[in-house]
Formats: sequence, C-alpha cells, structure tokens
Amino acid sequence: MQNSPLQEIKNDLFREWQVRLLLKRDDLIHPSVSGNKWRKLKYNLQVAKAVSHKTLLTFGGAFSNHIHAVAAAGKQYGFQTIGVIRGEPKLPYNPTLAFAEAQGMQLYFISRTAYRQKDTPAFREELRTQFGNFYLLPEGGTNELAFKGCAEIVTEIVQEVSPNYIFTCCGTGGTVTGIIQGCANLPIAVRGVAALKGDFLTTTIAELLSESTAPHTKDWSIFNDYHFGGYAKFKPELIAFINQFKQQYQIALDPIYTGKLLFGIFDLVRNGYFEKGSIVVAVHTGGLQGIEGFNERYGGLLV
Repeated sequence: MQNSPLQEIKNDLFREWQVRLLLKRDDLIHPSVSGNKWRKLKYNLQVAKAVSHKTLLTFGGAFSNHIHAVAAAGKQYGFQTIGVIRGEPKLPYNPTLAFAEAQGMQLYFISRTAYRQKDTPAFREELRTQFGNFYLLPEGGTNELAFKGCAEIVTEIVQEVSPNYIFTCCGTGGTVTGIIQGCANLPIAVRGVAALKGDFLTTTIAELLSESTAPHTKDWSIFNDYHFGGYAKFKPELIAFINQFKQQYQIALDPIYTGKLLFGIFDLVRNGYFEKGSIVVAVHTGGLQGIEGFNERYGGLLV
C-alpha cells in the first residue's frame, strides 16, 4: 500500500498568521477500508491470518466506520465476519449496515444494556459459545497492534516534512495513542480533537500509554471544545464549515470526526494558538462512508 499524500490547505487565514496546514490524506488509502481503520486493522489482520483464524468478530453502533471497514476487509482478505451491533435492528438497514451485510458480515444485535457488558469475560464466553472460535477486534479497533499501525502515520509524514504539530480527531483514542508513540524522540507536539463530550479521553489515552511498552512523546494533549454537543451531534456552523471546505478544496469531511478536527484547527489559528512559522499536519482519518447515512437521517445537509 502506497503512502497517503500530504495536501497543503492554503487560504488568507493561514497566510495572515504565517501557519502552514497540510492534510494527511488517509481517506485515500482504500475505497472501503480508509483512514485510521486501515491503519488499525493492518497488523491485526496479519496476526489473525498467521494464527489461522477464519472469523473476525467486533463491536459497533449502527453507523460505525469500524463495522463498515471490518466487513470490507474481511471480504477482501478471506475472513468471515461477525458484527455485534448496539441496539435493536431497524429495517431497512441504514447504508452502513446494508453495506456490511452485503460484504457477508453476520449482524448480531444486542440491547444497549447488554452492550455495556461486551468487555467482560462472561460475555466474551457467551459469544464463543454461540459463534465458536474467532479473532476478537475491540470496538473501534483499538489495541496494541492498532497503535503500531497508527504510529506509521508519523513515519510517513516525516519522510516529507518536519511538522511542529500533528493533529488528529479522537473517538476511542487509539489513533492518537499510536501517533503519540510514533512521535517518541521527535520534536513534534501531538494534539487530539475529541469528537465526544467530556474530558475523559485524556485519562483514557494516558492509561493506554501506560499499559503499552512502546515509548512515546510527553508533548500531547486533547482539545475538548469542538464536540458540538457530543458524539454524532452537530450544529449549523459545523455543517456550514464542512460544506464550505468541500466547495473550496474539493475534500469531503464527515460531521462525526474530521469536520470537527478541521473546524477546531481553523479556530485555533484564528485565535493565535500557533507560533508564527508553524507547520501543522492534520490527519484525515476517513469516515466518509457515514455521510450517506447522515444525509439520509437529516435530510441531505451535506453537499
């Protein structure tokens, strides 16, 4: 797989503040397994294949990028796939679940109450009793092998440019944790923009780092001010920004993650956060498959 390209985002705001913004176009990695999902799955799929697993099982919500990606990757690389879906089934399926089923994924719906038990040994044992042996991918794909894949984002970036900052959006914290590890011993500040409401991600990421044996940079932090109400929540100014960004740069952003990421960076530039002469790289983590379902649900807000 070739490295994803870096694309500079130029406008008067960045010229005024003497800041360069480059977008790491991980959305172009793969048509169905794009962005951070490809990074997180890369080494997990290698290990699953090496130990002769034939089935992948994972978890997610009805609009999950991760479910979409695992279904596509499973079909491409010869795995059976099982998606444990939070909530009751609603027919017809939304575009994400319809795609997953079309790729051959077996969808298994459980209540939200049961879903909260998904990480317990008893629940895992129930799944193995029901489905037999499988390779377990955690929700969002976040594990040590995922960190290894995401750390390679940094390796690719520094082959082309020497940034002062690398920014990424954050859900489970797996992608930013890998980038933090990738920046060990490098003079690069890592910043995450949380898609979820609350300040728990800093603690979550600190725990992930402490549980890992890999070295990491100490210069990292999370912005919690650009969630627009929380996960899958949005406001008119976010939608307007995403549509204007696409019109100006011909680059699509999703309203769950990357739209909030870029909105946050533009706002930080506007408020003088970056030193003059700073080079900022933002990672486009994909997630564009969710736009169709979003527009179906909310009446075509995104152009």
